[in-house]
Amino acid sequence: MTSWMKALAYGAGGIAVVGMATLVAFQERLVYVPVLPGLSRAYTITPSRFHLDYEDVWLRSSDGVRLHAWFLKHSPPVLGPTILFFQENAGNIAHRLEFVRIMMQKLHCNVFMLSYRGYGASDGYPSQHGITKDAQAALDHLCNRNDVDSSRIVIFGRSLGGAVGSVLAWNNPDKISALILENTFTSILDMAGIMLPFLKWFIGGRGSKGPKVLNSLVRSPWSTIDVIGEIKQPILFLSGLKDELVPPSHMRVLYDKATEHNNQCLFFDFPDGMHMDTWFSAGDRYWRTIQLFLQQYVRDSRLNFKDDPMEKDSAAK
Repeated sequence: MTSWMKALAYGAGGIAVVGMATLVAFQERLVYVPVLPGLSRAYTITPSRFHLDYEDVWLRSSDGVRLHAWFLKHSPPVLGPTILFFQENAGNIAHRLEFVRIMMQKLHCNVFMLSYRGYGASDGYPSQHGITKDAQAALDHLCNRNDVDSSRIVIFGRSLGGAVGSVLAWNNPDKISALILENTFTSILDMAGIMLPFLKWFIGGRGSKGPKVLNSLVRSPWSTIDVIGEIKQPILFLSGLKDELVPPSHMRVLYDKATEHNNQCLFFDFPDGMHMDTWFSAGDRYWRTIQLFLQQYVRDSRLNFKDDPMEKDSAAK
């Protein structure tokens, strides 16, 4: 073997070793970020700041971890759907209250906001196995409430939350009526090559051309692409085309996979939408899109949008 070939082989081996050490030691810190830099893990605000009627809910996951959630009740009470909200990987549910406040106003719904284990006031440490149990505990709680129409529970998940929600919808086809995904990735394996470009050859999902020797070390693969094609419920895909974190192509790949066996899928993109602000940059079109999806697939004869002129217009289109 010539010297340059030896150097290349040693270099590749060195990268693999460094990559292995990075994955083993720091992967949870890369995937899960419960505390944003400069901020406290504790909630900086509660729903009362926005004059929202809410209930502090304490749950136990099936493995005994104590979890916290907020159940936000539309005021006045409505007969609309209940949104089970799953957040992104960074920060806590308090950072999503402005979005949820507008969601409740536009969609006339209740919202259940779960703090994953290790986030907010919940105990434990985040992992895919654990968060999957957390999501199931939240759904089971909702199904047992007498102030929730259990036939119209809709999952909303953004980014990591979309991966969490997809697994929950797949595992509960008779309890979840619809799924809304926003700026969600195909898998953490695919995202690893984006977050850690020097590892791209050694790790990846289905589209990777490398040897993928590090895949087995990933403890939270969140392979949405392997789940989405098995979901039978209606799915709405909301894609921000200026997403700076998850390539918008991931959402299109997920949609294409879902439609192979599910004809109740809708895809909408928003030209100015970034990872976290698609709802803000798209304005009324964003909310009209969700309204029409709910009217089509989660509609109830008692549901009435007459109080909101924008909603009345959207229902007529």
